[in-house]
Amino acid sequence: MTSTLRQMPLDLPVPERLEAEDFLVSPSNETAFSAVEIWPDWSDTVLILMGPEAAGKSHLAAIWAQKSKAWTITGQDLLSDQVPYLVSKGALVIEDADRAVDEHALFHLLNASREKGTFVLLTARSAPDLWGLKTPDLLSRLRLARSIMIGEPDDALLGAILVKLFLDRQLIVDTALIDTLKNRIDRSIASARAAVDRLDREALARGRRVNRALALDLFGVKSTDAD
Repeated sequence: MTSTLRQMPLDLPVPERLEAEDFLVSPSNETAFSAVEIWPDWSDTVLILMGPEAAGKSHLAAIWAQKSKAWTITGQDLLSDQVPYLVSKGALVIEDADRAVDEHALFHLLNASREKGTFVLLTARSAPDLWGLKTPDLLSRLRLARSIMIGEPDDALLGAILVKLFLDRQLIVDTALIDTLKNRIDRSIASARAAVDRLDREALARGRRVNRALALDLFGVKSTDAD
């Protein structure tokens, strides 16, 4: 009786490139990308980028932070006593502003940033009305800001994202694999990232190439698939 040996893939982090040239633009995100590119010619000092998990908000925030020399913090890390220091920097990114943010601190920061002319970019999963805020004045301030929703990737963008994710792992794949994956995963960047990671790990464990046959094995065969 023979047994199949599986290699244990090393859990090494895959570096994610967050430069402007690495951002893939499509109709679902071109408005958000343009807003970042035209800075500092904004109609307001505050911009809110909204979208589902892994939609590219943090990538755009990183591009803008490099362009504007902004500091970056998370909503959970924002404290009232830091506000004067933060608004003195001229530009600030607040990631995940919709998650457990100190409402008093954020309200104070938005008021101070308008007075000082400090630019603030916030990322969130949804519009401020859905954040569950208890401070009416804060909600009013956020409603005044420009908000841009990043949609789910279209077919062309999803394919380009998959190719990029494989290239980040130094894997060159063919269009047959990309088309197979596009038809079997949710239309989101998070699903694309998870699928590429699963394929890479399984290929290493089995000692196989990352190809369409492995994708069909892992993600299922449809009745319309050719042999």
